[in-house]
Amino acid sequence: MPALEFYKPLLLLLLPLALLPLIPNRRDELPFPWINWLPVDATGQRLHWLWKGLAALTICLLVVAIAGPKSSESVIERIGRGAEISILLDRSASMDGEVRRPILRDYQTNQVQQTKNDLAREALGWLLQQRPENRYALTLFNVVPMRIAEFTDDTTFLQAGLDATAIGRGPKETNMGIALLAAIDAFKQRPYTGSRALLLVSDGGARLDDATRKLIQAGLQRHQISLYFIYVQSGINAPDFQLVGTDTSTHSEEVALHVFFKNLGSKYQVFQADDVVSMGEAVATIDDQENLPLTYYEKIPGIDYSRLLFIGALLSCTALAAIAVMRLEAL
Repeated sequence: MPALEFYKPLLLLLLPLALLPLIPNRRDELPFPWINWLPVDATGQRLHWLWKGLAALTICLLVVAIAGPKSSESVIERIGRGAEISILLDRSASMDGEVRRPILRDYQTNQVQQTKNDLAREALGWLLQQRPENRYALTLFNVVPMRIAEFTDDTTFLQAGLDATAIGRGPKETNMGIALLAAIDAFKQRPYTGSRALLLVSDGGARLDDATRKLIQAGLQRHQISLYFIYVQSGINAPDFQLVGTDTSTHSEEVALHVFFKNLGSKYQVFQADDVVSMGEAVATIDDQENLPLTYYEKIPGIDYSRLLFIGALLSCTALAAIAVMRLEAL
């Protein structure tokens, strides 16, 4: 059961003021030389003590209310289905280019083209809507990684972060190694409660140095993270990852990165997307595979009781006013 806390506990030292109405006041006395012949006023005595009690209660309520009583924050363990997914989205200038345009036949008409960033934003937004019970962390990267959101289930906040990627253009350079390490670091100091995945969405690659390779491999294995790479193809000459071998010395940076991921020893899957359909299929496949029982902890904020106490003090003051009117009419 949550404990009771106060925003300003020192104000509770004013509680003895509630004894003031109980102290006899000579102004309440009526001077009579002899009162034995007067009848006993039982109703008046009850109203008198009721007035004193309500006055003391009103002071108590006001003092406790301004002290700010609230219940302490609590944590509830919940069990659902889903995963913890760290999204790493490329936000370099190349992502503002159109997806690869196929060679059209004579009978085909030009179709409206979307940028690679538009496709990624639309597909990731669909994932947020389909799996709101997942926990997502969002990191953008170009020259340096930019952490937009720590792990959260607030899909509105995450969607706002994705929408912000449509504003402006990033630099042409990217640093894939630092970005991958930043996305892995999102899992640090988090208890392992279920499926974990790192989702990289990019149209490029990188040749990583040995030190960075070792850090990435150790981080994925230590935190038990599955790696998914959605490669947004830039043109008709983009490499086909299904046809490449293991020799990266003569291949492009994209292929070199793919081969490095294959040899990590962790769960890895690559998707090649060049339109809305393929991008959507890639995200849907990841959604299906990362849908396991997930234990997570939900923080329940404390409840502020000040308003209820102020309402109680107002009702008590109203009763005091009614008693005062009755006493005046009796006089």
